[in-house]
Amino acid sequence: MKNKNYSREHLAFLKKQRTKKITVIVLRCLVLAAVFGVWELLARYKVINSFITSSPSRVIKTIGMLYNEGTLFYHIGITLGETMAGFFAAVILGYATAVLLWSSDTLHAVMEPYIVVLNSLPKIALGPLIIIWIGTGNDAIIFMTVIVAVILCIMNTYAGFSAVDPTKLTLMKAMGAGKLTTLVKLVAPASLPALMNTLKVAVGLAWIGSIMGEYIVSRAGLGYLIVYGGQVMKLDLVMTATLILCALAGGMYAIIALIEKIVVKQF
Repeated sequence: MKNKNYSREHLAFLKKQRTKKITVIVLRCLVLAAVFGVWELLARYKVINSFITSSPSRVIKTIGMLYNEGTLFYHIGITLGETMAGFFAAVILGYATAVLLWSSDTLHAVMEPYIVVLNSLPKIALGPLIIIWIGTGNDAIIFMTVIVAVILCIMNTYAGFSAVDPTKLTLMKAMGAGKLTTLVKLVAPASLPALMNTLKVAVGLAWIGSIMGEYIVSRAGLGYLIVYGGQVMKLDLVMTATLILCALAGGMYAIIALIEKIVVKQF
């Protein structure tokens, strides 16, 4: 019944688009399968040293070992929890700060050089200070995640606010709308695509921050497994934790992309 609302040409176009999407998904899966297949063959036939590079079969065995020991989901849960907490804190803090900067041109002019400097600061250099200030628990890792992600959240969100059509801003001002009304009715909805891009960037930065934090202070988590595996030369463990990180980061990015399609469509 729904098809009666579309012309034959439109239906053909939609079919072509669906076919294209399916083709892309299939090709992505084939590329991934080919990478793992070649990796396994090279390791099995000793073209590469599987002790150094590991192999898909050894990774699977390591995952099974961690599962049997009851530590697989424990380490995943620790890192995922830290990353999610840091991600949401960075996004909320970044959005609130961007609103403050947008609300006052003077405040933005004063704070802009400091924000740029903080963004260029290598965050890993703050590791010893974070341990002294916060300790060696999960709070330190979450704090590291926040400081890695929050500056770019501020900058990207503010850029989205600044990109709103100035004609519409002038119209809102002429109609007597205040800053808050303009933000709620115009700026926030118009900058939704920029916010979604900010979330995508923040996902990657949150994972970087949490793993950096685990490198420094953790006693559990995927970052801890990578450090421990490297120290005792269990490189299968290092590669396993790395691939799990890739899967989790990809999954989190896919969720943000799905939310983007739903939210942006509403506006």
